[in-house]
Amino acid sequence: MPVTKRDYYEVLGVAKTASADEIKQAFRRLAMKHHPDRNPENKKESEEKFKEISEAYEVLSDAKKKAAYDQYGHKGVEGSFRHPGNFDWEDFTHYEDVSDIFGGLEEIFGSFGLGGRSRRSGGREGTDGGDLEAVIEIELADVLTGKEVPLSFRRREACGTCNGEGAKPGTSREVCSDCKGSGQMRVSQGFFMMATTCLRCRGQGSVIKEKCPACRGEGRIPQERKLTVKIPPGVATGMRLKLADEGESGTRGGSRGDLYVHIRVKQHPFFEREESDLVCDVPVSMVQAALGHELKVPTLSGSATVKVPPGTQHGETLRLKGMGLPSLRGGQRADQLIRIHVEVPSKLTAAQRRLLEEFNQISDNASFPGVQKFWDGVKRWFKK
Repeated sequence: MPVTKRDYYEVLGVAKTASADEIKQAFRRLAMKHHPDRNPENKKESEEKFKEISEAYEVLSDAKKKAAYDQYGHKGVEGSFRHPGNFDWEDFTHYEDVSDIFGGLEEIFGSFGLGGRSRRSGGREGTDGGDLEAVIEIELADVLTGKEVPLSFRRREACGTCNGEGAKPGTSREVCSDCKGSGQMRVSQGFFMMATTCLRCRGQGSVIKEKCPACRGEGRIPQERKLTVKIPPGVATGMRLKLADEGESGTRGGSRGDLYVHIRVKQHPFFEREESDLVCDVPVSMVQAALGHELKVPTLSGSATVKVPPGTQHGETLRLKGMGLPSLRGGQRADQLIRIHVEVPSKLTAAQRRLLEEFNQISDNASFPGVQKFWDGVKRWFKK
C-alpha cells in the first residue's frame, strides 16, 4: 500500500502565504532539530524526518515547483524528481542552505548522496590563476581629464620548459595513489561524509615523479609584465579597476586570474573634494568682505574671477558653476565652491587703530546683525 505524503506546508509548519525567507527559516530550524547526529537515540526516525523536510523544502523553495505543487499537489511535482514521485537525495539542490549549520562543511555528502556535486573534480581540470592587486597614484588634475598610466608588475606565467605541467621534459605526471586521481579524500563526519583535498597531490589528482628543473615542479615562473592602465575621468581614492585576465596564469588549463588596480588620488595643496565638487578656502580681509571685492582664484583649469559681495560673512560660500570634477557616468562637471575666510589684522599701525576707533564710534549693533541678534537673545533669556 503506497505511503501517503503529508502536505509540504504542514511538514515545514508554514502557511501557504509564507515568504521565501520564512520557508527557508522554517527549514533550517527543523533541519537543526531533526539532524540524525543530534538524535542518536532515534536515528532512523530522524533520518526519515530529515529527508521529509528536505523534500518539502526542495519543492517550496523553488518558484516553479512551488507553483506546480500549489495547483496540482504532489502530482504536480512528481516529474521534478529523478524517480517520479520518489524524492531522493540526488534531487536535493539546496545543500548550501544547510552547510553552514552543520559544522561549516564546504560540501556535504550524506549516506543518501546529499549534495553530490563537486566544485572541481580533484583539480584535474586545472587550477585557476590567482588575482593580483596594484596601486596607482594620480594627481587631482588627472581626475578631471583621465590618464593613461604605465604599470609594471610581476606575475607567474606558465613555464615554457614543461609547458606548465611541472614535470621534467620527457617525463609525465602519475596518478596519485592516495586519491586514485580524484584529488579528494572523503572523511566520515557522523551522519555525513566530508570531501577534503588530498594532501599528497594537493588536489591535483596526479603527482610529479621528476620535477621540471626550470620551475621546480611549480609549472609557473615569475615574469615581468608591463601594460598601460587607462584611468577614466571622475575616479576617486578607494575605487578599483578590474583588468580581466591580467592576473597569474592558471595551471594545466586553468583560467588566468584578474588584476585589480586600486586608485589613490594625491592630496592637493588648494582643493578639497566633496564627491564631485571642489572646495577652495580663500582668505579675504575684513575690508574686502565689508566693501565687496573681485578675487582671482585658482581652478583645475586655470584661474577664474569671482565677485565677493559687500557684507560677505566669514564661512559663506560662493559657487563657480561647472568648475568641479566630472562624474564617472559622464555629463557636465560639478561645481567649485569658494569658502570665504574673513581675516582681521593681527597687528595695527597707529593710523589703522585710529581709523577703526572712529569707525567704532559711529557704528551700532545694526551694522552687525549677527551681533545684535545674539545680544537681543541674551537680554530675553535674562528676563525669564
